[in-house]
Amino acid sequence: MDRVRSSDVEAAEPVEDVYLELLASGEHTSMQRFEIEPGATVPEHSHHHEQTGFVYEGELTFISGGETVVVEAGDSFTIQGEEPHSAENRGDVPVRGVDVFSPPRTDPDWAE
Repeated sequence: MDRVRSSDVEAAEPVEDVYLELLASGEHTSMQRFEIEPGATVPEHSHHHEQTGFVYEGELTFISGGETVVVEAGDSFTIQGEEPHSAENRGDVPVRGVDVFSPPRTDPDWAE
């Protein structure tokens, strides 16, 4: 068993006001914590990973395939691999949550 201490994790800022922390990662999945400040946008991107997530604070607006989906605190979501999507924090408080990727994802290639 591997354990990742929160105190050992450094946040990355791949785009302005979007913070990601790579948590535990195994052979088949990886987990990251995210924080998206008010007004921040994760630009449209896609990846081969299936992504599931849980928002525990705030409200995150996803745009995918011309559809807008609002994910509130307490909601979970799934994004299929290769599905183009973006996300925006249109609220007044940071959005905080956790993502799980399969296969494991160690960096956001959309930030390049």
